[in-house]
Amino acid sequence: MAEEEQPYQTFASLYDELFDGQLYDDWADLVKEQVPVGKILDLGGGAGRLAVLLAQSGYQVDLLDLSSSMLSLAQDHAADAAVDLRLLQADIRDFSDWEERYPAIVSFADTLNYLPSRDDFLAGIRQVYEHLEDGGTFLFDVITPKMVNVDYEDFYYNNDEDPEKIFMWTAFFGEEENSVDHDLKFFLYDEKLDAFKIVREVHHEQTYPLAEYVAMLKEVGFTKIELGADFFKKEADENDSRWFIRCQKGATK
Repeated sequence: MAEEEQPYQTFASLYDELFDGQLYDDWADLVKEQVPVGKILDLGGGAGRLAVLLAQSGYQVDLLDLSSSMLSLAQDHAADAAVDLRLLQADIRDFSDWEERYPAIVSFADTLNYLPSRDDFLAGIRQVYEHLEDGGTFLFDVITPKMVNVDYEDFYYNNDEDPEKIFMWTAFFGEEENSVDHDLKFFLYDEKLDAFKIVREVHHEQTYPLAEYVAMLKEVGFTKIELGADFFKKEADENDSRWFIRCQKGATK
């Protein structure tokens, strides 16, 4: 089993290294602006970069992710930063066995775009609703149809700054409307073989028009839905590449 998991552990580590650290700082700043210090769930928090920043700012952070490899990295990052994170391995669409309720749940870095269909998205946000306290805040971001259909058209990115670890990223339109497939490849030099080996994953993302996000949130029961772009520095519109959404679980009557 360990041998089967190794490629995914390797990919998780490499993928973690790719992310721009400034983005995590920006997400952390947004949470601190929008959510009082207290208990919080980082949904699909991956390798824990955001969770660590929030914990360092005084939040009591639980992190949920499906990937055991990502959670292992999160544990390492938490140990390096000398903070405590509670880690939960579960599917965003069903973590009903987890009975904790939160005043705030956050989810960034396209996490909800990885849910492959409208039904999956609804299942995910229903779980969020069920795990919020009455009046609790849900804060998240998504990529937009403009990002998928314009920004990712004919998109490719190659990084060969490290000659022993080359990264290639190509994006293709998905079969579903407003979807994209990311073909991610790392070419890693193996000194023993004097050759490169490939570590590859294909990531599928799905998004929807802004009005449909609002409709789905209302369908689940969310209220006070606020829409923005550029970390809420501007109003959301169809020309944005990423939307930020804040909503609330209505108090039970």
